[in-house]
Amino acid sequence: MNTVPPAALHAVASEPRGSGPSRSEEFISGGEGELFIRSWRPSGPPRAVLAIVPGFNSHSGHYQWAAAQFTAMGLAVYAVDLRGRGKSSGTRFHVKHFDDYLADVQSLLDVARTREPGLPVFLLGHSAGGVIASAYTLAHQDELAGLICESYAFQVPAPAAVLSLVRWLSGPFPTLRVLKLPNKEFSRLSEVVKALNADPLIANEKQTALTVAQMLVGIDRLRRGFPTLRLPVLVMHGTADKVTVPAGSQVFQDNAGSADKTLLLYKDHAHDLLNDLGREEVIGDIQRWIDRHLAAGAKVDAERSA
Repeated sequence: MNTVPPAALHAVASEPRGSGPSRSEEFISGGEGELFIRSWRPSGPPRAVLAIVPGFNSHSGHYQWAAAQFTAMGLAVYAVDLRGRGKSSGTRFHVKHFDDYLADVQSLLDVARTREPGLPVFLLGHSAGGVIASAYTLAHQDELAGLICESYAFQVPAPAAVLSLVRWLSGPFPTLRVLKLPNKEFSRLSEVVKALNADPLIANEKQTALTVAQMLVGIDRLRRGFPTLRLPVLVMHGTADKVTVPAGSQVFQDNAGSADKTLLLYKDHAHDLLNDLGREEVIGDIQRWIDRHLAAGAKVDAERSA
């Protein structure tokens, strides 16, 4: 594990820590030069850290509303723009190796742990970010208090033959643009879709063949690694998701080795559960799950010190 946190290059915006919640935006060294992260802290001492890994057609700025809810729960929230995405440097929407995304998660967590020493850390991944967060977790289970996967992209609505073709294309044509996700399928809230369509950071977002192929490498790794998972896992999916396949979350639930695992399916919800109609229910479920595991962890710590 990298024990030296990435150096902060410069802050873009920040609100001073005072009696109320605070937030900051900054670039750190990492990725393909610079990684952009956002963080939000509660008004009082945080109880735990929630680190967020966004998926495709997304970046850390899409978690403003959710972060406000999480900080109200007493959580310190950290979110990263993966390399080539959001405000981070790198070829747009392109990655050379799946492990490069895992390195970005490590950079995010190094910053979070430096700022919030000793606090339990929960990792939340959305869609493709859920695949990345899960793969990171496989190698870092003892460092995390729990894993949350939202709209997990373990299965996608594409025929196996098409995915095989993309794998082949990634060799001779790695930067060929092959996958565009429709913003209209992310949420049933018109204002959210309108904001996505107007967001310059995801304008014309189309994944390269190598990006898709490397995500498939990550999915293959998870398929083999599911039985080794042992930390608490919460998996959440909307039944009306047209971007990823809800059945993939059931596969996760069925094969994860964790004794403590929960699958929540939300009837008629769309892809981005934290920016969709009914998101208050989703936030409430996450809060209860985190509260339960923080209480369990505190009980174990008390028993050990007794």
